[in-house]
Amino acid sequence: MADTKHTTKTYTLPSGDKMPAIGLGTWQSPKNQTSIAVKAAIDAGYRYIDTAFAYGNESEVGEGVRASGVPREQIWITTKLDNPWHKRVAEGIDASLKNLGMDYVDLYLMHWPSSTRPDDLKKHYDDWNFIDTWRELQKLLGTGKVRNIGVSNFGITNLEKLLNDPSCKVKPSVNQIELHPNNPSPKLVAYCKEKGIHLTGYSCLGSTNSPLYKDPTLLEIAEKKGKTPQQCLLQWGIQNGWDVIPKSVTKERIEGNFALDGWALTDDELTKLSNLKDRFKVCGDAWLPVKVFFGDDE
Repeated sequence: MADTKHTTKTYTLPSGDKMPAIGLGTWQSPKNQTSIAVKAAIDAGYRYIDTAFAYGNESEVGEGVRASGVPREQIWITTKLDNPWHKRVAEGIDASLKNLGMDYVDLYLMHWPSSTRPDDLKKHYDDWNFIDTWRELQKLLGTGKVRNIGVSNFGITNLEKLLNDPSCKVKPSVNQIELHPNNPSPKLVAYCKEKGIHLTGYSCLGSTNSPLYKDPTLLEIAEKKGKTPQQCLLQWGIQNGWDVIPKSVTKERIEGNFALDGWALTDDELTKLSNLKDRFKVCGDAWLPVKVFFGDDE
């Protein structure tokens, strides 16, 4: 029987740190609403907030954490190194910590495997790539500023390059990728499991105005359970073994997304959701100077 205490469920990383199964995502959260949303999430019981330098709202995340009154050490904070900072990893973490108003983060991710030139965001460094960036990220582990390091938006092709490079002494603890039933990436999920890399699912609800919400299979399961489609999507992710970071700035939705205790999807329901036929991705790579998705993860 699957563990149904999902709001208190955690995943243990190689460091021994316990990462909560559900966090508040803040991608596309407006700056003027982020701190209120973060406080509302912590008030509702969340102990995990995900942000990134690129989101432009790290300062507001820090404000929300402080406003909650819950001690910093009881809250898991993930942030990410932005693409134009790949050659300035030490400066990158310092900039994020200053924004957050914190001494350390629990998890620091390389946001994309793209070492973008700061002077021209349409170009990639000729003399630097994500393997060089990872070498610098590894150095942060002894500084007290970062408890765990990982990657984001890495498919099998780039993970293979990274893990097979001699300079990779520490495996990524986490790979944060887009995961929902219309982008289930089974090969990538299996690969990360085999390598001992924990997964975080972003856009786990399919993002704003998701076609998922019209899916008859999902709607039927939700109605049968007496739950929202969003709650069923989150359970699907958690019961498949990864943590989920639904984004919302609405108090009721934030609370609803967290109400996952005491019930679970059956094996049959999980299988049905894993086998939905439609496919779409929220995040592509056309805006990057290099290709990072190669269609080899399905």
